[in-house]
Amino acid sequence: MLLRHAVDIRESEITDRALYLDRRRFLTLAAGAAGLALAPRPVQAGPLAGYRKRAMTVDDKPTSFEAITTYNNFYEFGTDKSDPSKYAPGVFVTKPWSVAVDGECGKPGTVAFEDLIRPVPLEERIYRHRCVEAWSMVIPWVGVPLAPVLKRFEPGSRAKYVRFTTLLDPKRMPGQSRPILDWPYREGLRIDEAMHPLTFLAVGLYGQDLLPQNGAPLRLVVPWKYGFKSIKSIVRISFVEKQPTTTWMEAGPDEYGFYSNVNPHVDHPRWSQATERRIGEFFRRKTLMFNGYGDQVASLYQGMDLRANF
Repeated sequence: MLLRHAVDIRESEITDRALYLDRRRFLTLAAGAAGLALAPRPVQAGPLAGYRKRAMTVDDKPTSFEAITTYNNFYEFGTDKSDPSKYAPGVFVTKPWSVAVDGECGKPGTVAFEDLIRPVPLEERIYRHRCVEAWSMVIPWVGVPLAPVLKRFEPGSRAKYVRFTTLLDPKRMPGQSRPILDWPYREGLRIDEAMHPLTFLAVGLYGQDLLPQNGAPLRLVVPWKYGFKSIKSIVRISFVEKQPTTTWMEAGPDEYGFYSNVNPHVDHPRWSQATERRIGEFFRRKTLMFNGYGDQVASLYQGMDLRANF
């Protein structure tokens, strides 16, 4: 499949500038966040089974369900922010679903989605979500911590990293018919990042099943990293010894590094990361180091140069 590097991709295919250049578009989003009730719409998603709330939340007001489910980056359905909500529902069927687990582990195998998450009680965690394009949301995810899921497969001593892979199916994901990226989408974490208590596998939001445009039925959430690290619609988890090459690292190595920690002091080559626009708010706000989770995760990177390891 043809790989187009970042320098060859039109700006419109990477960054939707509508939020900044189209005031009417922004006001519509702001009005929606202010005027819509925070309760989810039950039309497209079913309610999740009972789950418990945990203390791993933020005090920020959650972004509206409307904005979270209609303003998305999911290039498998198109490059415009509205494409996933237009083209995924009704086409992207996620049942049945299974996840293959392989690599440096004692118990590899293929597990049905329901069996993958069933042993761990569902939790609600309200996390900040910071996009590399300098916009952000606050999302009430429902899911399970990643660590106990991974431990069931007994990762070995040579498992230094965890690689994740998205489904490859252009019939269900029509955006994959375009050579924007080298499909399927791939991401990775260091094993200690993957095992950190904040790292989460989301299966829903606002108490309902995850919608296709948000990465159904299973997506990663790493709240201290830019959003593109939180890979969607996962079908494979691999324990590997060497640092994996991720999709955006391959597409634009000067713009997207492996770590991708939220860092206001390291600008993207084409825009500043010092401030962000929270969807639903008019004024920009300062970007927080590690997206505000520094007390919990800064120790993971002690002694590292976070400008070189961006």
